[in-house]
Amino acid sequence: MRLSPTAELAYCTNIHPAETLEETWSALKTHTLKVRDLLRERGHLAADAPYAIGLRLSAQAATELEGRIEEFKSWLTTENCYVFTINGFPYGAFHGTRVKEKVYAPDWSTAARLSYTKSMANVISALNPEGRSLSVSTLPGSFKAFNAYEPAIFVHLVEIAEHLEQLSEEQGQDLHLGLEPEPLGHFENLQETLDFFERLWTYAPDKVELLKRRIGVNYDTCHFALEYEDCHTALGTLTAHEIRISKIHLSNALSFDPQNAHALVGLRDFDEPTYLHQVLVKSPSGQITRFSDIPEFFDRIETKGNEFIEGRCHFHVPLYNQPTAPFGTTLEHALDALQYLNTYPDYCPHFEIETYTWGVLPEHLQLPIEEMIAKEYEWTLASIKD
Repeated sequence: MRLSPTAELAYCTNIHPAETLEETWSALKTHTLKVRDLLRERGHLAADAPYAIGLRLSAQAATELEGRIEEFKSWLTTENCYVFTINGFPYGAFHGTRVKEKVYAPDWSTAARLSYTKSMANVISALNPEGRSLSVSTLPGSFKAFNAYEPAIFVHLVEIAEHLEQLSEEQGQDLHLGLEPEPLGHFENLQETLDFFERLWTYAPDKVELLKRRIGVNYDTCHFALEYEDCHTALGTLTAHEIRISKIHLSNALSFDPQNAHALVGLRDFDEPTYLHQVLVKSPSGQITRFSDIPEFFDRIETKGNEFIEGRCHFHVPLYNQPTAPFGTTLEHALDALQYLNTYPDYCPHFEIETYTWGVLPEHLQLPIEEMIAKEYEWTLASIKD
């Protein structure tokens, strides 16, 4: 659906547990169409307007879908739906098991990640007509703790850029890949992102223009807020350095006061066994200290003291519903990304709601999944009009 005359909006279906194509398709029929219908009932989507799907495909589902493109394409036509973006960050299981750092594996130093991403590119290209901008999002190369061999990452990124270029030329489309900076990823904040792309371009000097066309950043407003970045500065700097903004993930992180005893007690309620919840805290000098998960943060303050004055936790909380005191959120960063469209309407064509932690939210924040997603849309549409 249209967010603005130049930008499209979907929600990411990575919230729905699905690893096979049949499971993915079932989730779309069960949940995604119900969200669409809620938006129509509430006047946010015309009855005859096409509905955009932000598709998440596992490696297995992507391979299976390559062999059933015409069937899936026919279903999309019947339902008046289309897919303009695919989330290709999680390669395998993303729900109901310990994901944590496994979400980064296999990383971009491996042929498996390249093959998976090629499959998604083939799928999204085959599902769409000429003239459409199409994106796939992926991890930021690797995870810092993996100590990945960066030249291997570069080899595979050059190859996927060439694949995207070939598809774009053959199909008359604009395919692009967005690498998603995330705390403790191979690159995570604005400066590390700039440095990574500079190294990539230096590695393949004869491919720079190709890489700039086909490889950019998937800008997650939760992740950049966790790094204490200013949204307008970050977006402007990326653009000034000719790094393409492939997609915007609209998401929201938890913030807290590390000196507030009630906040520390409450933070433990967000410690759950499925996802990494990186904690980034500031000291009075402005230095940022990073912890890979909530337990590591508590180990640090319990053994070495707590001098921190500001804290943010990588837990995607709803855009539409602020947690009660003593917690806050980084919602302002998401608002800034939307408001940036007012000044720079062409800065990014793709926006995706990406609250994927509904199933592990504390109970008091829970609603039926379709209702929560519909409220995310309503918040986003209202915010773009403000």
